[in-house]
Amino acid sequence: MTTALGVYAPGRSPLHRAPAGVKLVVMVAAGVGSVLLDRPWQVLVALALVLGAYAAAGLPPRVVARQLRPLAWVAGVTAVFQLLVSGWERAVVVVGVLAVLVLLAALVSLTTRTTELVDAVVTGCRPLRALRVDPERVGLVLALGVRCVPVVVGLAEEVRDAQRARGLAASPRAFAVPLLVRSLRHADALGEALAARGLDD
Repeated sequence: MTTALGVYAPGRSPLHRAPAGVKLVVMVAAGVGSVLLDRPWQVLVALALVLGAYAAAGLPPRVVARQLRPLAWVAGVTAVFQLLVSGWERAVVVVGVLAVLVLLAALVSLTTRTTELVDAVVTGCRPLRALRVDPERVGLVLALGVRCVPVVVGLAEEVRDAQRARGLAASPRAFAVPLLVRSLRHADALGEALAARGLDD
């Protein structure tokens, strides 16, 4: 299995068969509840539960590692900052909670088709019509957001490969500028496609 970041991985596990709405509610509840985690052992328990859920879904450790890889730089900087400011325990808690939430969000994406996620969000937003919120527009934004994650990751990998071919692997500027340009071009093309379908308002 070479599952990309947050891309649906077909399966027949109980997590795959669970309703998308239930998984979204659990994810939001976990995000809210994460503020209560203030001890390293609590974070380790939460991490063990999430890793157990990955195992129950039939997702191997390399898939877990792939979800965490983009988090490495942010986690490293955050850990150093917290270590200097608040001590090692706070560093473990902050980085651990971040990893748990990222893994949990990725697990929902890995075990749920995008169409199911969008349908669940649209259904949940229907009561907001009274506030002039368009549920279908919210669903479209979600679908575009989910789709753009693997696209940007793919662009980053292409830029990184081009860097290495030119001997610029250690240059952050040579990585960030082309990635930004390619991402903006993709956004422009996407905007033009939406406008052509009358979805630009």
